[in-house]
Parts: sequence; C-alpha cells; structure tokens
Amino acid sequence: MKRTGFLLLILLFVLAGCGQQKIIKTKVPARPAGQQDMLQYADEPIADVGVGVVGLGMRGSHAVRRLTKVPGCHVAAVCDIEPDRTESSLADLAKLGLEANGYSGEEDSFKALCEDPSVDLVYICTDWEHHVPVALYAMEHGKHVAIEVPSATTLKDCWDLVNTSERTRRHCMILENCCYDFFELTALEMAKQGVFGEVIHAEGAYNHYLRPFWHEYWRNWRLEFNSKNRGDVYPTHGFGPVCQALNIHRGDRLVTLTAMDTDPFNGPKDAVKKGMGSDFANGDLTMTLLRTAKGKSILIEHDVLTPRPYNRMYQLVGTDGYIGKYPVGQVCLQEENDEAVADYEDIGREKVYEGAELDSLMALYPSPILTPELKETAKKVGGHGGMDFIMDYRLIYCLNNGLPLDMDVYDLAEWCCVSELSRISMDNGCMPVEVPDFTRGAWDRIQGFSYAFAK
Repeated sequence: MKRTGFLLLILLFVLAGCGQQKIIKTKVPARPAGQQDMLQYADEPIADVGVGVVGLGMRGSHAVRRLTKVPGCHVAAVCDIEPDRTESSLADLAKLGLEANGYSGEEDSFKALCEDPSVDLVYICTDWEHHVPVALYAMEHGKHVAIEVPSATTLKDCWDLVNTSERTRRHCMILENCCYDFFELTALEMAKQGVFGEVIHAEGAYNHYLRPFWHEYWRNWRLEFNSKNRGDVYPTHGFGPVCQALNIHRGDRLVTLTAMDTDPFNGPKDAVKKGMGSDFANGDLTMTLLRTAKGKSILIEHDVLTPRPYNRMYQLVGTDGYIGKYPVGQVCLQEENDEAVADYEDIGREKVYEGAELDSLMALYPSPILTPELKETAKKVGGHGGMDFIMDYRLIYCLNNGLPLDMDVYDLAEWCCVSELSRISMDNGCMPVEVPDFTRGAWDRIQGFSYAFAK
C-alpha cells in the first residue's frame, strides 16, 4: 500500500488547484429530436449472433479464434486492409471446419462487411483512429457494435457514437476486458455487498512498458499516436472497473477532471529511431484526478515508456475498508474494537488479508456472472488469463437473450473522454475541466451497477 512521495506531491498540487473557482466548461449538445437514451436498452434476442471482425492484427486475429469457442455466436465475416491477414483468419476458421466471408484490400473494405446481411455484430479491433468510422458506418447499417479500447479518442467521437447509438437503437459497447478480470469481478461484488462500507475513492492505471514492442504494431501506429497526442491516451483499463464500483451514471456521475504529465523523455528517442522526428506530444507519465457529483474521487495513471512493473493499480477505498490488486493483493478492514488503547508505534490497526487468507475471504463473494463452469472454460480458452473470453461470453449472452449489455455507450464515452479532457487540462496549466454528462441528465435514473440475466 506504500505510495511514493512523488505521488503525494501531485495530489497536494491538484488539491490546491481544486480551490480555484475557474473551471473549463465543456458543451453538452441537446439531444436531437426523436432520440431517446440507451440506458438499460434491450433489443430483440438474436439466437445465433453473426459476428464480423474488422482488424485482424494482434487483437483481432485472437478474437476470431476465441469467438469460435463462445456459445451462441459464429464468425460470419472477417476484414482487414492487408489481404494476407484476412486469408490467415479464414485459414484458422477452415482448420475448425468453419467458413466466413472475407473482405480486404481497400481502406474502406470494412463497409462491405458492415453491409453483409449475415453480420449482426461488428467487432472492431483496428488501430485506434479507425474505431469510430467503422462503428458509425456499422450502426447506420443496422449492426450492433463492440469496439476495442480506447473506443474513441476525442469528445466529438464520443458524442458521435452516443448520438448514433441513440438514433439507430443499436448497441455500442466498449470491449474493456479488465472489467472481467477475476479479481476485479470479485472486488466489485464485495463493494456491492458493502464489505468496504461506502466506496469513496478509487485508483486505476495502465503502467505497461511497451517500448520493446513498438515494432509489433502495424506501421508503428501506436508510437505515432503517442507522438501526436498529449494526455492519457489509453485510460480505460484502469478506469473502467473502478467506475463500475462507483456506480458512474448509475447513481453518480463524473463532474470535474484535473491532469498533469511529465515532459516526454523516452518518447522522442523512440520516435527518432522510427524516423518520425523528435517532436513528441505525450509525456512519459500522465496522472489524472476526477471528482464525482457525490464528492468521491478517482486517480488514474498512464505510463508505457518507463521500465516499471506492469500495474493497473486497481484500488477501492471505502469508509470501512480497502481492496487493492497491485503491487500486492490485499484487503484491509477496520478492526471491530474501536476502544483499543492508542499506540502510535503500532501502525497496523486495520485487519489485513493477504495470500491464502485473502483467497478465502474473496471466495465468499463470487461474482454472479462467474459460474465455476464459465471460470474453468475461460482459463482453458485464455485471452489475458480468461477475461477476454468472459467479456465475449457476456456480450453474446446478452444479445442472445435480448438483455441490456454490461457496458453501454455512456460507459464508452465517459471512460474514453478522459483522453481529450486530460489534454485540455494539461494544456491549460492543469486547470480543472468539466466532464460532460453524456446521459444528458439521466445519470441517476438507475441506482447501482448490476448485470442482467435471462429469466
């Protein structure tokens, strides 16, 4: 649970800024006539979901193979601008005795997939800049969409996805797999059952040393994106799971954001090696603080350029307890004896659960979606330890049964808008920035995060 003095200084700096009256305002456009929100939206059941996968690089090719293991769906079509990738995925399916339509060769070849009548759901795994164009075209052509993270990188893109989903009545889900990690699922259930009292603060991060892997990204697109864009460009792995625990747009909402970053130290070195020049927008480390309407706070970090251990932080702080996954899994609960004699040399007044004791405690709070059978299958199929499979399973299950999805278009917008809002704050001396209400006033109509199940 130890945190660095550097982080403490950051918190003090930002908290000092909270006293400022000036806040950068953001626009919430009026909902176009005829549109309704998508909160708890449920469409007609689809018995066997035809999935079209767009983008067949690292994530997409794995998704194709993984989806063949998910009940209630089939891969109907695959698409990539590179013909050899399309052929490779078709060959993977053929080995299993399966067939699919293949599209490739042109930058807009995804349009043919979106128009394919055998496709019900477009599963988007392209580079980040193509996420939104594919999703908008797919929804306009009657398809539900699921988009890899970050699903959008600008406020305009977030609003375009919200408005198109509302107008077309098509699901638009963010593929945030970390919401389905075994630890996060259990921690969420513990929070819902009040184990930690009221959760008042949360922390999340994406600290993952990617410098050795830049060459694996098609045409160096990810390094180039970092070189051109300041802010937390990849916020959702740490942010999404803690937003669920804080019931964002399910009884509370994000109100203000303040962000700061380091200078770019390692980034320019990598860009020069790849022939991009020495200009580099993204700091090596970014830190963002958010405050909610109910007076709660969230801290998120992003760092892919320094050799730190992999860390999503994932910490929930409640009035009666704490849970954290990184760097060591722990639960801390207040001692029942509040009348104990004060001993300030004894700094461990809370009851700490670690190791086997932690496992035993968490076993008492199984997630309602994580049956023993599903957990075992997820481990066998894999995908980041099984969480990718659980994510896909829940998506298809909800579409099969005509249920609301676990993550809606407002989750997508709220989790992704951090990218541009953090850049705005950094560009303006770390000033607070208003977080738009993408639900347009409906954020407290539903009370508490929950999963939908077939009756």
